[in-house]
Amino acid sequence: MREFDIIVVGGGHAGIEAACAASNMGCSVGFITMDKLAMGRMSCNPAIGGTAKGHLVREIDALGGMMGIIADRTGIQFRMLNKSKGPAVWSPRCQSDRKLYSEEAYSVVSNTKNLEIVEASVVDIIAEGKKVKGVITATGEQIQCSALVLSSGTFLNGLMHTGLNSVRGGRFGENPAIGITQSLINMGFESGRLKTGTPPRLKKNTINWNILEEQPGDEIPQPFSYQTDINNFPHLPQMSCYITYTDETVHKVLEKGFDESPMFTGRIKGVGPRYCPSIEDKIVRFADKNKHQLFLEPEGLDSDQIYLNGFSTSLPAEIQIEALHKIKGLEEVEMVRPGYAVEYDFFPPSQVDLTLETKLIEGLYFAGQINGTSGYEEAAAQGIVAGINAALKIQGKPEFVLKRSEAYIGVLIDDLVTKSTYEPYRMFTSRAEHRLLLRQDNADRRLMKYGHQFGLIDDKLIEKLSTREDIITKSVKLFENMKLHARNINPFLESKGSSGIDSAETISKLCKRPELTLKEIIGLNGTEQNPVVSSLIADEKALEQVEIELKYEGYIKRQFDMVDRLERYEATKIPLTFDFLTMKALSTEGREKLNKIKPRSIGQASRISGVTPSDISILLVYLKN
Repeated sequence: MREFDIIVVGGGHAGIEAACAASNMGCSVGFITMDKLAMGRMSCNPAIGGTAKGHLVREIDALGGMMGIIADRTGIQFRMLNKSKGPAVWSPRCQSDRKLYSEEAYSVVSNTKNLEIVEASVVDIIAEGKKVKGVITATGEQIQCSALVLSSGTFLNGLMHTGLNSVRGGRFGENPAIGITQSLINMGFESGRLKTGTPPRLKKNTINWNILEEQPGDEIPQPFSYQTDINNFPHLPQMSCYITYTDETVHKVLEKGFDESPMFTGRIKGVGPRYCPSIEDKIVRFADKNKHQLFLEPEGLDSDQIYLNGFSTSLPAEIQIEALHKIKGLEEVEMVRPGYAVEYDFFPPSQVDLTLETKLIEGLYFAGQINGTSGYEEAAAQGIVAGINAALKIQGKPEFVLKRSEAYIGVLIDDLVTKSTYEPYRMFTSRAEHRLLLRQDNADRRLMKYGHQFGLIDDKLIEKLSTREDIITKSVKLFENMKLHARNINPFLESKGSSGIDSAETISKLCKRPELTLKEIIGLNGTEQNPVVSSLIADEKALEQVEIELKYEGYIKRQFDMVDRLERYEATKIPLTFDFLTMKALSTEGREKLNKIKPRSIGQASRISGVTPSDISILLVYLKN
């Protein structure tokens, strides 16, 4: 009988991070997947990152995860989104080569020490005395473990819909996972049903590219991973995406298929993603809009398939192709494969703790779409946290929980556990109340210390970070005191359309002017000859950090002050064994919600829907006494 410290079930993005983190921390890991060559396969859009999602990838990388590394090696277009806005919402994104991404994921996993890939389908979970003991595969094999991470994606009782046709499966051409849901229900877990979808794939050489709007990548692309050598980046040739639009003619064609839409006929029971609706859902929900933007995105360097982002649908195939032929540039397009919707089982995440360990079964962790999230990045973020915590549990070490003020990953998991979800959860920058502190550019400064502590980040990277931190600290202090005189800077200010100064002004204050850049300012009057400044100029990342800190100093300080005020609530801990049901002074709803979520702190308790300020006051008095 095979036995591992930790078993990870599911070869998607959550599973990869969980398995690699746990094995790199020294645990023996059995990584169970139905098809090892499908590892990291992108079920939907072949892209990594995007608004807020790019923040998650940078944080995963700072913790020692794999997603950023794999994305950098297989990206065919890199863009920094929202550059016209403030740095809090700048978000890296890359278009990936679908085939190469999966191949690179398999290469990374198969070369990870302490890890064995097991090709099998899990049908049952073994638990004794509310503690996980292992799994049973479809062949009847029992594999034992001390901790188990379930990251089964859309495969739990997966059902795919196109029009009135339904096929069992978790992804095109792949079988569903049968048995796990019932096993968990038998243990006492509550399950639900969600839906996601994917658009049709189009044949590349049947598209009229000449009349479409081109969307190239950045001229100087930035990698996701702190371990990627910028001098040897990007690794692959870069490609453009293209933009087109639907119109009212397209909408009328699509409406003809509503009678056979599995969404509108009730065949689909699962709840779909609010923020990534199907094209038919857009037409109904946004009836006032006469067009919707679509992105034509390449699936790979050698692929003849194009992904039509924004056109997710489960309408009949014949309706899909008729509508496509009404879209600018797609008049003669051939559809390689129609879009489809997939329904799958999930388990409302109020049933897991902030470590992602389930509250019912010790040693059992949920990560990814099983917790009700959508997106590769949200899944991977949960995967690395679950993998780290499973390893720490095996090793008898303290658990790992990220706070909302520390990371988007902390926001993601706190939202899932505290607020739960009954629809696919997607990360947005607006979900983070401290987003100016949680920028994608400073993920290393926030989180790399944890990755190093767990043995997932090497000493060389930490030394490089420490050197950069020293440069940043000295530079900020220098520029708060170093002044430039009016006679030396006014001509420059005039050339930039900026008002002049009367006597002298610190570099720090001058930098706050939106029309000025720090690099321009310190290039004046020999300032760059200062040893601190010359060190700063030599490190572009440090220069970027200093400029952001100076420009947004007031806003950043206010956010730190807010964190400090809220920390009092977060620091007031609630014992995990606390029995809320015995506290009759609490509101009835408050007792029920608190008992269900079992918050770890007053701060977490205050974010639970249905828990009133009065309930919090009563809890504070009770805990104080």
